[in-house]
Amino acid sequence: MALVTDLTKKLDIRHPVLLAPMDLIADAKLAAAVSAAGAFGILGGGYGDEAWLRSQISELEQLGFGPGASFGIGFITWSLARKPELLDIALAASPRAIMLSFGDPKPFAERIKKAGALVICQIQDEKMASDALDAGADIIVAQGTEAGGHGSSRGTLGLVPAIADLAAGRAMVVAAGGIADGRGLAACLMLGASGILMGSRFYASKEAEGPTAAKQKICATSGDETIRGLIFDISRQNVWPEPFTGRCLLNDHARKWTGREIDLMRNARAEAAAYEKAKAEENFDVAAVIVGEAASLIDDIPSAGVIVERTVAEAEQLLASQSNFAQVEID
Repeated sequence: MALVTDLTKKLDIRHPVLLAPMDLIADAKLAAAVSAAGAFGILGGGYGDEAWLRSQISELEQLGFGPGASFGIGFITWSLARKPELLDIALAASPRAIMLSFGDPKPFAERIKKAGALVICQIQDEKMASDALDAGADIIVAQGTEAGGHGSSRGTLGLVPAIADLAAGRAMVVAAGGIADGRGLAACLMLGASGILMGSRFYASKEAEGPTAAKQKICATSGDETIRGLIFDISRQNVWPEPFTGRCLLNDHARKWTGREIDLMRNARAEAAAYEKAKAEENFDVAAVIVGEAASLIDDIPSAGVIVERTVAEAEQLLASQSNFAQVEID
């Protein structure tokens, strides 16, 4: 059994699994590993470091993913608006798709489509989805609040089918938020998605560009120990526009300042210096480990290829046999 969906056909991939373009974590090595496994790797353009972007595109080419290959490049849209020239650098690499998250895609969508790339827009509510569709999005990523990193308040279970209905006949839908195994993939396909996008699960992989200590913390924690809020954004003096907040692992720093965000802002300069020092020292009692509620489902650090194959195999097994879903009798 193969999971052939509109998404696999559109992106010309074997598996309906996308890598979340996590800032710095989703580098060339991880994106290439995901794509090599038959899924779709998306390079994390993040806040827009030009030197980093150029170096990672060059590394992708060295790894066999040159112009026209199966990969994408993702940007934080409101940050890209400050450095629009980065889109030209990305498009020059001829990725199969550009992903825009957290902001208005309209200023960029036409340029992307004219360059021959697909437009992937990540959204967090129905109004954002409507705006993305009006901008010409080919693929909508419906991100639930369970996701690690920045997001908003809608849950994956209710958001995905709503967006699938809204986008019907106009764009395909990918589900994100709280997904880390084949059960999540199978469930989201049943909700009307054509595939999934995973971040936390790929963070805890061998290829991910992240501290080993952070990956180990992800494996040792649960979704109960994550928190969504502004603490870490204030601490690094990078507060995002409304309505976006960040989900990270609950630690001593978050416990200290939760409910005291105004006090934290008053002490922002001193706390920012302490935070940067902790980050450099990989002191995760203070520095953030960005992870979603799917942490409960992550207990190992395999290769990205193993993650893809394991996720898809489990979903295939579940979808092939209704008896594997739940202990329910149909009379």
